[in-house]
Amino acid sequence: MTTADTGNKVTVHYVGTFDNGEIFDSSRSRGEPITFQLGTNQVVPGFENAITGMSVGESKTVTLAPEEGYGPIMEDLHTTVPTTAFPEDSELTIGTSVHGTSSDGQEMSAIITGVESDNVTLDFNHPLAGKDLTFKIELVDLEE
Repeated sequence: MTTADTGNKVTVHYVGTFDNGEIFDSSRSRGEPITFQLGTNQVVPGFENAITGMSVGESKTVTLAPEEGYGPIMEDLHTTVPTTAFPEDSELTIGTSVHGTSSDGQEMSAIITGVESDNVTLDFNHPLAGKDLTFKIELVDLEE
């Protein structure tokens, strides 16, 4: 029986949950599995490692520490910018996701974590950074 290994194209269904059981992502709810090549960093390292060695039809549940997922929260990814950096009609509310482009043309996303009269504090960490993530994974297909 063939097992998943680096270089294989794999198709998986998964349900991702937090420690409290809340679902943060699910290919099952979308009704479509994901397909990617192992070893190409298309998914977080722990997810890829969990699939390595699986056989088609096999299921498993794994819990990833932040280092295996989206990394720890990095304080240097918190920054304060003037409110003038936003369009005048922007609703600057704590918890709101904002998107923009850096001076070098890179797309960026952040969460507003603070709003003062002249400044907005932004968190550029991935929303899943710093969290333990549990995935129930089923290997649906494998191409060598």
